[in-house]
Amino acid sequence: MANLKPKRNPRRPVSTRRRTTTRKKRCNPPVQHKPRWVIGLLAVFAVLLITGSFYYYFVRPYSYRWKPCYGHQAYEVCIPYGFAIHGIDISHYQGAVNWSVLALNQQNRYPLRFVFMKATEGGDLADSTFQNNFAAAREHGFIRGAYHFYNPRTDAVNQADFFTNTVKLEKGDLPPVLNIEITGKKEKNELVNSLKIWLQRIESYYKVKPILYTSYKFRQRFLDDPFFDNYPYWIAHYYVDSVRYEGEWHFWQHTDVGRVPGIKEEVDLNVFNGTLEELYGLTIQ
Repeated sequence: MANLKPKRNPRRPVSTRRRTTTRKKRCNPPVQHKPRWVIGLLAVFAVLLITGSFYYYFVRPYSYRWKPCYGHQAYEVCIPYGFAIHGIDISHYQGAVNWSVLALNQQNRYPLRFVFMKATEGGDLADSTFQNNFAAAREHGFIRGAYHFYNPRTDAVNQADFFTNTVKLEKGDLPPVLNIEITGKKEKNELVNSLKIWLQRIESYYKVKPILYTSYKFRQRFLDDPFFDNYPYWIAHYYVDSVRYEGEWHFWQHTDVGRVPGIKEEVDLNVFNGTLEELYGLTIQ
């Protein structure tokens, strides 16, 4: 029988590999780049943030010194017109105070008559320089006062008790001061009620109405309750020639870049809205 099997082409090699189907390559999804306008917007925002921060912290405080002073200049700032009684407030940020040199400022054209000192903050933070400064102020003839920096996140009773345990006021001292600048993300009613507790507890202990320190904007926004109108008001309003607050006030903190002999660091300067006799009348009798 004839061999019907086709002959293999000797020139074609026999492949020993199995045929496989071609696999498609896996591709990573394309990278989604942010549109150029988004990058540009972020860059502009960053520049504005840096520029604004630089102006606020470095230029704005000193611009008050650079602008023309049409009144009287002292302590390297323009002194508000029409006030005869000046003073300062200090804390550990001012470092060691040379009280002998500082006392000489009581005799110059714009004498420093009073000194407020930070005593406590929150429920357990005492200022490291308070006790020494408080004693030195009395020894060098200053009318002295002590303030508490209020922390809305801490119990009001604990803060009041901490202050009374730290500060021993005597006859001739200014009333205790409540320094309130922040809300601690508390609702207005909750903040107001806690401040009332502190003020009433302090007034009951020292038998004198405390002084209320805050900015005029903070007072208008958060302390517009008529209850707070019964307390002496110490207003913070910087780098202006006059106070814009229309209500009654006793002290005005008009700058935080004063330079006073006896203190190396910059210091807050204040004026009293009255005479020296009226200032003595405000003290503890």
